[in-house]
Amino acid sequence: MTTDDTVLIQPRGRGSYKVHEREQGPRSLATWARRGGLSSLVFALPILFVFGVFSWWPIVSSVVMSLQESNLVDAPTWVGLDNFRAVLTDPLLPTVIRNTAWFAILAMVFGYPIPLVGAVLMSELRRRKGFYSALAYLPVVVPPVVAVLLWKFFYDPRPEGVFNTVLGWVGLGPFAWLNDATWAMPSLVLEATWAAAGGTVIIYLAALISVPAELYDAAEVDGASVWRKVWHVTLPQLRGVLFITLILQIIGTAQVFLEPFLFTNGGPNHATETIMLRIYNLAFTNLGGNFGQATALSLLLAAFLAVMSLVYFRMTRNWSQT
Repeated sequence: MTTDDTVLIQPRGRGSYKVHEREQGPRSLATWARRGGLSSLVFALPILFVFGVFSWWPIVSSVVMSLQESNLVDAPTWVGLDNFRAVLTDPLLPTVIRNTAWFAILAMVFGYPIPLVGAVLMSELRRRKGFYSALAYLPVVVPPVVAVLLWKFFYDPRPEGVFNTVLGWVGLGPFAWLNDATWAMPSLVLEATWAAAGGTVIIYLAALISVPAELYDAAEVDGASVWRKVWHVTLPQLRGVLFITLILQIIGTAQVFLEPFLFTNGGPNHATETIMLRIYNLAFTNLGGNFGQATALSLLLAAFLAVMSLVYFRMTRNWSQT
């Protein structure tokens, strides 16, 4: 008895059957079309077209532009790898790499654990959990430009500024904040953490729902404290989600642009100029624009993030599943 063209079911005895996979020869184009291959291709064509126009073609164009000297006005000139050499010998490149790494480290130290702590605390609430979740997510819906303008008001370096006034109550300050090379980058990280933490809190809260309640009950029977329940139950159950949010945060902080651009425009004295802001400055700030070098630097950043993500997932593949 056959159920389809690939499976053969033969009786082995009373009430028993043995399943054999029929050997398949090479399929003809007519057979492929008759079995739905053509209709599947027709349905996939719009998706392939959208991806080709809006994703693959810009990538190919970027690779071509990185090998040209172009300002998008005059006819481009083919320069080969000269743009990559110019970018790699740029005297500001070490500075922007160091600034980007510093932003990522600060965001890792302060911005990564805060959403997790907030989600765990809200999951322990018995009342008004939805209200506090909405409150945590509220900064995400604030337009980024509005949020930056609001925090620039808070960062007023004068003694009567909002933050300086509050710190003055305990005998601290005033601080120059955005005008000080030491405080500028931490100030940007503080605002970025406030603006983005709400989305991660919601992700953690959704993941916490899937943690079996029996594990917490068993921990309570064993007399585990809240901290031990978090350490021995919550964190192991969220290991996979934590690894994903970590790599997403690393990628996001490596591409930080909005805060340095709107707060300080890379100042003071290039103290907050990141790689993405350097790409913008190469393309739009310099006289005449140099889109070739800007594209070359963006491709180098993309290649670095791709390799780092591949290594990260290979290293954590087993950890996230155990």
